[in-house]
Amino acid sequence: MARKMNVNFMVVTAVSIILSVFLTTVVSYQFFQKEVFADLSSFVEIMEDLQLMERMEHEGFVNPQEELRITWIAEDGSVLYDSYSGEDVLDNHKQRPEVVQAMQKGQGTSIRKSQTMGQNIFFYAKRAQDGTILRIAKQAGSIWNVYRNTLPITVLIAILSFLISVWIARQLTRAFVLPIEQMAANMGQMENVSTYKELMPFIELIRSRHEEALRNGKIRQEFTANVSHELKTPLTAISGYAELIANGMASKKEGRHFAEEIHRNAQRLLALINDILQLSELDDSSDYKSSFESVDVYATAARCVEMLQPVAGKHGVMLSLKGTPLVIQANRGLLEELVYNLCDNAIRYNRQGGHVWVTVTDKLIVQDDGIGISPKYQKRVFERFFRVDKSRSRKTGGTGLGLAIVKHIAEVHGAAVSLDSDIGIGTTVHVEFSDIQ
Repeated sequence: MARKMNVNFMVVTAVSIILSVFLTTVVSYQFFQKEVFADLSSFVEIMEDLQLMERMEHEGFVNPQEELRITWIAEDGSVLYDSYSGEDVLDNHKQRPEVVQAMQKGQGTSIRKSQTMGQNIFFYAKRAQDGTILRIAKQAGSIWNVYRNTLPITVLIAILSFLISVWIARQLTRAFVLPIEQMAANMGQMENVSTYKELMPFIELIRSRHEEALRNGKIRQEFTANVSHELKTPLTAISGYAELIANGMASKKEGRHFAEEIHRNAQRLLALINDILQLSELDDSSDYKSSFESVDVYATAARCVEMLQPVAGKHGVMLSLKGTPLVIQANRGLLEELVYNLCDNAIRYNRQGGHVWVTVTDKLIVQDDGIGISPKYQKRVFERFFRVDKSRSRKTGGTGLGLAIVKHIAEVHGAAVSLDSDIGIGTTVHVEFSDIQ
């Protein structure tokens, strides 16, 4: 990572330096052109002030300044005088760009390679009062001449700038990468990692993701161990009873009892497998959100209450429903599973002659007057395979996953689940939905 960042920094630096040098040269040359034309214009004005035009007309010669070429052009474009070559050897200048501009606008400029002087020349022409054109030319070199002359010092500055930029880039890269390397080496003690404040949100995100990964890993490990244990218990019972029957070691009466136990443990095993599969599917909530529709919580609760009446009667518990319609966006099957599990749990952990009240208002409430839950266990009842009373859970056929499934279904729907309970008084579970219509 550090090497890639350094290479990227060097490439960006090199490109920036090259562009800067090129653009600086171009801009400098533009200013240079303006200065040259300004000087030529000033020289023409001086010539007019000193009446050099009259001297050229009478004396036929004016000694120009060094590197300056003076050309006097008639209105028809013929050369009256040229300080470089004389007037007889030059062709007509009427079509020269600077002369055309001067005739039309009073003054004109151009830059081109002179056939006479064999160099890039700056030309400035101005129309006199008598209609003739006075043109001044100066050899000033092209942009490439300027660039070539400044090349040594430009290259030196570019190399020094590049080396300084590379050193700065290495320091910045090291400052950026070092905290990440420290985090990688000390994932468990990232609070000791020193860094600058701009990187703190990233470190906090990495820390939270790391802690979440550790928690998930621990949960998966515990879940695997619990699944193995929970599956082993009914399978051992089924295998044992089946072996006794197969070896003829059970009487007819015992054989019937053993068959009933095999059936009971098989049912428990199937319920456990179904709950495990349900939890696995709920881990990817995106699969369900596409199937959300308008669902009436009260109508769903009514169906669940009707289905559980035989179970409630078997346990000697009175199950009732009251409330008003409550329409939300939900997966119909999952919502029914949530209500069913809450009611089933309230029935199983109740007492003979107890009650379960299901109420639907602006939320779902499932209340019972059963055995209750101790405060120290109330935060753990939604964990997978957690049971307050393991012997009672197995006796009633519970898998220890009912409330865990309730929690996951609530998360899929963006609902909040809360629980209030007192030992010997009962338990109340509140489910508040966010997407109410």
